[in-house]
Amino acid sequence: MTPRELAEYRALRDTIRQRGTARIWVFLAGLVAWGALTIATAALAALPVATFLPLLILAATFESVFGLHVGVERIGRYVQVFLETDGGWEHVAMAVGRPLKGTGSDPLFTAHFIIAVLINTVPALLAQPLPIEVWVVLTVHALVIVRILLAHRAAKHQRAADLSRFQDLKETAAKKV
Repeated sequence: MTPRELAEYRALRDTIRQRGTARIWVFLAGLVAWGALTIATAALAALPVATFLPLLILAATFESVFGLHVGVERIGRYVQVFLETDGGWEHVAMAVGRPLKGTGSDPLFTAHFIIAVLINTVPALLAQPLPIEVWVVLTVHALVIVRILLAHRAAKHQRAADLSRFQDLKETAAKKV
């Protein structure tokens, strides 16, 4: 690697590390904020739609985690294609493949977010809502769950898609030279 490529590699690896750590802290802080708002909503608000504020915090936390994850994966594929021509960390990590069944983790905390969304409906349902209120609250919560599941599905395919796209970009750039 040239000195510029080495500096870029180090900066990008630092970015991956920092965003990976930030993803976990954002998840934890967001869950704490959501929990506090859910308790406050259950104690202070009688309207079922009051669950939308904690739901908004939960959805925003998920989007933050998702954004950090997508960015880290994309940077990793860039590093793999453009900076690790000799089979560095990113190549080895992809060659290892998926972990043994039951030993992997979900970088998006999908199950945790879905459980939290379901728990978030409880205060609304305990408020003895009108049927229309139940329908509205459950529909909005269901939309958040659908978003989480769609993002999870997209994230499963992102690594291979980004790798292919960066390889295409590298080939196109090589043809221009």
